[in-house]
Parts: sequence; C-alpha cells; structure tokens
Amino acid sequence: MSSRSENLLIVADSDHDANMLYATGMFVPDPFIFLRLRGKNFIVMSDLEIDRARQQAAHCRVLSLSNYQKKLRAHGIKQAGFAQIIQTILREKKIGTVFVPQNFPLGLATELQRLHVKVKVKPEFFSERELKSPAEVKKVSAALMMAEVGMAEAMQALKSAKVSRDRRLMLRGAPLTSEKLRSIIDCAILQAGGLAAHTIVAGGKQGCDPHETGHGQLFANELLILDIFPRSQKTGYFGDITRTVVRGRASEAARKLYDTVLRGQLLAFKKIRAGVSTSDIHQAILGLFEQAGYKTGRRNGRMQGFFHGTGHGLGLEIHEAPRIGSTSRGVLKAGQIVTVEPGLYYPEIGGVRIEDVALVTNRNARNLTQFEKVLEL
Repeated sequence: MSSRSENLLIVADSDHDANMLYATGMFVPDPFIFLRLRGKNFIVMSDLEIDRARQQAAHCRVLSLSNYQKKLRAHGIKQAGFAQIIQTILREKKIGTVFVPQNFPLGLATELQRLHVKVKVKPEFFSERELKSPAEVKKVSAALMMAEVGMAEAMQALKSAKVSRDRRLMLRGAPLTSEKLRSIIDCAILQAGGLAAHTIVAGGKQGCDPHETGHGQLFANELLILDIFPRSQKTGYFGDITRTVVRGRASEAARKLYDTVLRGQLLAFKKIRAGVSTSDIHQAILGLFEQAGYKTGRRNGRMQGFFHGTGHGLGLEIHEAPRIGSTSRGVLKAGQIVTVEPGLYYPEIGGVRIEDVALVTNRNARNLTQFEKVLEL
C-alpha cells in the first residue's frame, strides 16, 4: 500500500498513464504534475485545464501553473519548467524527498536531483490499485458489457455469413475478412461508449500466435479466435473477453481441443479464491492439459500447447498485477479482478482460447462475464 505519509510525485498525462488517472480521476491529454504531500493531494494545472480540474478532481487542491511561472519569472527564471515548479512547491512545504513511479521521466528526475530534490523510485507505486472497490468492479463490469456488445455483433455477422463452395465466408455478397469483422466489432463498441484497439480476429493457423490480430479471408469449418478488450471512454477501465467459434462444423480434433480448454477454464474457476498461489492455479491447468494428451513445448521451430499465462489483473491497464502464470509469485487476494484465459494452440488443428473475467473473493471466483460459450455457429 502507498503509505499516506510518503510524499509522492507523478508527472504524466492521464490519458495514457494509469497511475495518474487513478490519482486524479480525470483525463488530461498533456503531462501535468500530481503531488501527494503529507497525505494531501495537489495538481498543478494550466489555465486551459484549471476550471475543469476543480470540478473533476475535487479531492485535489488545484494549483495554477501560470501563477508559479510568474513567481519564478520574478526570481529571474525566464523559462520555468516542471522541475523548477516542483522544487518551488516542495520548498514551500519544506519537503526534500519524493517517491516516483518506475516510469518517471529520467530527464526530469536528473533535473530535480540537480536542484537538490531527492527522487526515489517506488516500484509498486499504488499497490492498492490491485484491490478493486465496489465502484471499480462496476466500472470493469461496464467495460466488459461493451466487449460483449462487440462479441454479439461478431457472432451475428458470422451467423449471417454465407459459405461459398471453397469454404470462404461471404457477408452481403462481399468476402468476410478478419479486417471486416474487426471493424464490425470495433464500431459496435464505439457506439456502446468504448474504444477497442488491436481486437483479435484470428482464424486457422493465425490463431496459433496468441497476439496475432488476424488478417485476410475467413473460412467456414475452422477455429476462429475473437479476443476483445475495449477501454471505457468514460472511466478508463478495461474489459476483456475471448471466445473461440467455428462457422459451420468443427472437426473432431477441434471439438476435443475446445472441450479440453473449457475444462481447463472450469478448473481455474474452481481453484481461484483468496489465499491460493497463482502459480499453483496455472500448473493445475497445465497438468490437466498434459493428462489429456496436449503437450506444451517447441515443435518444428514454434511453440505449441499452452505457452502463455492463465490470466492477468484487469483495471485501468489491460495487463496489471497480479499475474497467474508459471513464473508468477504470491497468492490471490480478495478484491482482485483477473482474467481466466487458458488456451491450446496446434497449427494442424488451430487455436482455442476462452476468456472470462473473475472477481476474487474469500470463498470463490465471481464470474463477471455474462456471454455464452458456443463452439459452432
């Protein structure tokens, strides 16, 4: 936890920096200064943002950037940058040391140290971000609903698609490609108030590379991975959902692969609760897959089987603590939100990944995802 007595400093824009958004609760596209000094929050804002900041960040005392620049000009500093302003505020408060996050700008840290401000890196800056409040659970659930809206549109498009003689999927007389289906998903999410980036629509062999977004013609009777992870435009929280489907008939090998991954996900949900080791959960799924005859390792120069983690924390970042994987450390805590997304990948069959989002409680995992799981459409 961030101790209230620690003096904290962040300089970043809150559009992209999750710690800054968490600290201030408002979106600002340009870098600005946040300080928590002796338990009180301060933000230094330009004239452009100052009135909005007073409304949207009422828990922070808003300081005027232009007032500090004027003050420093009076002392002969013509071009007062963030370093001089931070130094001035800290001197006013009689504070000499601040803790910063790991991604703090090196140039600014060097400048501050030249001005005799001690800068110390705090690796787990807001470790309390791991434990979600009831309000945050609602925000993640709302972002998940946006993902589900996109998924529903994708399913509808696939069901509506006609199958040509050579198994190509055609939608309204035009080829249904990964790009076209992705645009259908992303537009639906935009209308629902979310922003989708790098949505995965990967069919056949493409689905065997878990981060391949997918490209080109989609075909009937082959596995298709749809992985959708939008960010709410209103709150900045993420949703994340994956379904694997076949338009048409799944082969026996594809069906068996799908059923095994589904069993792996059910096992994870049975195991997830506060106090359970994250690596134990992952190892249990790996063991189930091996027992079913699905080995993990390198074959013909590429990885096959289950070669990514079981899940990751979800919140203001798409990937945040904790991790559930072979090298992850520690135990789950009540209040964490994690993805549960085992997968199996073999180029001769295709890839299968099924992902829901779980809220960790003392007794079990509460599935926040509502969307059904169906293999064949």
